[in-house]
Amino acid sequence: MPTEHRIPATPETIRWGAFDASFKPVLEVESGDLVVLECVSGAPDGMPDPSTGMLVPPALAAIHAAKPPRLGPHILTGPVAVKGAMPGDVLRVDIEKIELGCDWGFCGFRPLGGTLPEDFPYKRMLHIPVDREKRIGHIPMGPGIALPLSPFFGVMGVAPPAEWGAISTKEPRAHGGNLDNKEIGEGATLFLPVHVAGGLFSAGDGHGVQGDGEVCINALEMCLTGHFRFTLLKDEKLLYPRAETPTHYITMGMHEDLDEAMKKALREMIGFITSRTNLSAADAYQFCSLAVDFHVTQTVNGEKGVHGMLKKGLLF
Repeated sequence: MPTEHRIPATPETIRWGAFDASFKPVLEVESGDLVVLECVSGAPDGMPDPSTGMLVPPALAAIHAAKPPRLGPHILTGPVAVKGAMPGDVLRVDIEKIELGCDWGFCGFRPLGGTLPEDFPYKRMLHIPVDREKRIGHIPMGPGIALPLSPFFGVMGVAPPAEWGAISTKEPRAHGGNLDNKEIGEGATLFLPVHVAGGLFSAGDGHGVQGDGEVCINALEMCLTGHFRFTLLKDEKLLYPRAETPTHYITMGMHEDLDEAMKKALREMIGFITSRTNLSAADAYQFCSLAVDFHVTQTVNGEKGVHGMLKKGLLF
């Protein structure tokens, strides 16, 4: 019978800003098990003034106090190993539930970052109250904006190939990582190629809501708790992350050049279609032009992202 596990965010269960095949798992589970990952977000200099009533969660405060080693920007909970996972396998990650972990979030930009650094060469930070019961963020702009939330994890990934060493969580790559894909939320499934024994899955960078592009650097960054079910797939081959929602199949492309990211997402979609049908690559190329939507995922992580969305039922 599948087992449910829970991993709190503590100085011992998180890694700050890094993926590395050498990281020891904080938990090993069986294929089919459900793992609840408590994830926190934010560096000390991004915390709200206590006078606002927006308080730092104790788990996040404890991590700040411990001052763990830091490579990139995101606090990740994990990694979790799946027994039997080996390079060449695929890890299926079903995101069964996402809970809001805090009653506020933040969104900011800074010099030299974002999509328009030449237009906004200064620092700005908004702390945004969240109604957890109604899942609404109250944006302090003008008279105030009530924005419905649609939470997802910006960073979900397995360990990269061992030869890569320690890599920052900033750039999304073949191992997943900082995908910032708002479609991969509650009810979605992420498929990741396994590069090392156990797979070593981690998640973090909780987003309460985000527009495609994530143009200023941040979404609504906040603490989230995710319920992830892991299934090991031995009979599938995958070189790049792929996803699925109740309504769409999703391919992805990442590259520092947005044109190249688009080409990668398109080639991945063509390959996906030809693997599931008797269509030729030329057929699939034309079908993509007719029926597949390609979105700019994000433009702020160095490796920019594009994702293609094929509506279910059109081909299979």
